[in-house]
Amino acid sequence: MWGLDLTERLESERVVERAALLRRAYPRTDLHRIGKELQIPYFERFSSAWKMTDENEASLILGAALDDDKLRKIFEEHKPRQWAIFRGPYYVLEAGELSTKGFSNAIERGISRAKARYGSDAVSVLRALLGCVANLEDLKGTVKSAKLNDIMEELERSNVIVASYKGDKYREWKILEETAPIVEVELGIRRRRAKARPRLLQTEMAKPVPEEKVEPVGPLQEERQRVAEMDRELNEYLEDLLKRRLERTVDFGRQFGIGFLSTYLQARFGLILYFDSLLSITQQYGLANVEIVHEKGKTGRRTGWSLALLGDPGTGKSFATRDMILGMPRAKIGAHGIPGRNRYCGGITPARFIRMGEAYSGKVFNFIVPEFNDFFRYKGMVEPLKLAMEQGEIKYETHSEVVGPYRFTSFFSVNYNVAVHEKGYEVTIQDPNFNAIEDRMLCRLHRLTKERFVEITKSQMKLALGTIDIEKEARKIRDHLTLVYAIETGHPLVAGRFPFKPVMITPRVFEVIEKARAAILERIPQKVVKFSARLEDRALRFASAASLMDYFRSGLDFVPVSEEALKYAAQLYVEEASVRSKETFSLEEVLDEVYTA
Repeated sequence: MWGLDLTERLESERVVERAALLRRAYPRTDLHRIGKELQIPYFERFSSAWKMTDENEASLILGAALDDDKLRKIFEEHKPRQWAIFRGPYYVLEAGELSTKGFSNAIERGISRAKARYGSDAVSVLRALLGCVANLEDLKGTVKSAKLNDIMEELERSNVIVASYKGDKYREWKILEETAPIVEVELGIRRRRAKARPRLLQTEMAKPVPEEKVEPVGPLQEERQRVAEMDRELNEYLEDLLKRRLERTVDFGRQFGIGFLSTYLQARFGLILYFDSLLSITQQYGLANVEIVHEKGKTGRRTGWSLALLGDPGTGKSFATRDMILGMPRAKIGAHGIPGRNRYCGGITPARFIRMGEAYSGKVFNFIVPEFNDFFRYKGMVEPLKLAMEQGEIKYETHSEVVGPYRFTSFFSVNYNVAVHEKGYEVTIQDPNFNAIEDRMLCRLHRLTKERFVEITKSQMKLALGTIDIEKEARKIRDHLTLVYAIETGHPLVAGRFPFKPVMITPRVFEVIEKARAAILERIPQKVVKFSARLEDRALRFASAASLMDYFRSGLDFVPVSEEALKYAAQLYVEEASVRSKETFSLEEVLDEVYTA
């Protein structure tokens, strides 16, 4: 920064701080959108945010293009991350509100008060926290003070430090990166200034960027960038949850279960529509892919499964699998799904899916496909998609390339239209082998009955009038789901705080399934069974995934399959068997027999 006059130097410092603020406040996708809205040439180079690989450079260029008035306007038009806190010499972001007054004076006053009360001990704490995160035990090793608790409370109250984690009996603190230079000045620590990059970037922005300098990014490389962004989304959400809502989430978990979820959905969407959303949210719990065990050992099964909603158009399939999981802010429908673990595939061809799927090898995500029919307009797609459903090894060859081999380890949530008859249905997908794919998913048929039509119109009216507002309740469920997912997948942010628990199936599970099987077979007049034994496996996986909702209700070192979850699993088993058998028996009659015999 040497060679610049004072005015230029201060403006360069502001640019660097604006860049850091923008990175903290917005994900890469928002930075890309804001840059394109401002018509900054740098951002015009990239057709999507995933191709913009250098987030630091992007934020610096954006920061250099803004003044304080433009920055305020951006924060008014684009909502920043809820968890983001920024306290720098020039800019402050607290609870979504931007201030351009800076935080230097507040930090100086806070440090002065701490020095006046606790002397060199306060200075020792601040020196220990510079550049790291620490808890009380860490600090006791370097700061020998009987008033350490009081010092930490004073510094946190003055906003000199922040609690990076706050629980009942355990806390961690840190000094924000942008606050650290102010603290260093107050402590008499000299910091070497960084070189002035913003000036160069402003000059660079005026130059047209030749197209040939932008390297093409293929589906696989682009998707790996997207996976990294989704990982970041999960980590940021989980970090915010652990810091701000952990105890509330655990308390909520002690009353939550599939019965609670069912009541919550029925109250908002009615007795017919609620069940599809129940399936979608339960599938999210299954994404932890937890091992299912019995009293004598492993079963070889896990909780993950793929979901298909099929039937007449306009029956609410997309609402359940897409909007309830990803959220629909304009209708006040909060996201219920795991953040960063649902890949929306609208407009993606199956060939592109197969090429980008390698980025997910060894990972467990959910692929939401809104128009599954479209995947089968392309020849040769059944076999690789069947392998994907089986979590098998995929290899795809054309005359010009070979994709794979790689093992696909994720799941699907799909919708597709079928020709619905008075009894059963007929798929409109021409490939005769499609039933091999359908057989590998938990399927639910939608028939546009008068009752469903009425519930759909009522729900649409409620959404239009804003009388269905489930953003707050959705957050509670999403927090619980995300925390259970993090615990059961061994996420490092929760390591050591909660125990891993497998799902335990008992003889009762097999008793109910066997009764259902016997009642179904007795009612099928033909000798040929039109559904496979995989149906029982999916019912078992559903019951196990649903039982993970009871994680905090179980004081055991495993989660037993609950009776509530088992009832819903039996309903799904009988219902799908009935539909596949052209509805030759009554669902209610079979379930009555299973639970009264």
